[in-house]
Amino acid sequence: MFESKLLVAAIVGKPNVGKSTLMNRFIGEDLAIISSKPQTTRNRIMGVLTIDELQYIFLDTPGFHKPKNRLGDRMRRSIVDSLDDVDVILFVTYPKEDLDAIEIELLNMIKARETPYLLVINKSDIAKDKEKLRLWEKEISERYGFSKGISLSALNGENVDLLFDGLGKYAKEGPHLFEEDALTDQPEQFIISEIMREKLLNNLRQELPHGCAVYVENMQRREKSDIIDISSVIVCEKKSHKGMIIGKGGLQLKKIASEARIDIEKFLDSRVNLSCWVKVKEDWRNNETAINEYFQGFN
Repeated sequence: MFESKLLVAAIVGKPNVGKSTLMNRFIGEDLAIISSKPQTTRNRIMGVLTIDELQYIFLDTPGFHKPKNRLGDRMRRSIVDSLDDVDVILFVTYPKEDLDAIEIELLNMIKARETPYLLVINKSDIAKDKEKLRLWEKEISERYGFSKGISLSALNGENVDLLFDGLGKYAKEGPHLFEEDALTDQPEQFIISEIMREKLLNNLRQELPHGCAVYVENMQRREKSDIIDISSVIVCEKKSHKGMIIGKGGLQLKKIASEARIDIEKFLDSRVNLSCWVKVKEDWRNNETAINEYFQGFN
């Protein structure tokens, strides 16, 4: 008989419904990047939280969408794989009249498994009619067979504790998979590359940042110093995009790197010397070799 318990929960839904914000709220750390642009999350990101005998593992997945390239295919496979071997699935949407076709496609994949799935209506803070929201929550839950439904705001924390407190019932007895102070299974290089990609998303317009990848080429602490030297590469698909990323006189790239360095120093709790290089790889999102290189075996 184990004294410890383990809960693994997959967080799924369309792009830009607040899945990453919800996981960050659960964990209490900004592990997953957040942007108003859809399809921000590309990898399955694991967040870990241990409270006494119970260890929570949350899987923040890419937004479920119709893929347009091989990278999109990879993201979709990541979502489907995350539905297996979990204790509960959190299906995240937002206030509206009904689920749309792409959500129902995802829901049918979930129903094919015997895993409990909960309806999470995020962005409840934008709903003007709370009574209508409550009725819609009940109606959708019953129509599609959800085990439970709850409305919340991952952004301001409203009702997140109610959802979190109810997850313990799905936990199973067993050993913890991570140390008590672990936050994720991803290496530091992945988190650093995600921080940089967040700054790209926030500083570049329209579709340009979606054609970019970021990876850490080298990372080393200086001898007898608290400074960590990080060499990173930003990959884009066109020469014209490279110019936009660098900007006039290099100002855009300097701004992106400066904002990233501040957050990376907080993450590593150390001073950082960050160098950024921009290179062009045409149509890399349809190149399996390039995708594998830039994602370096990350989940």
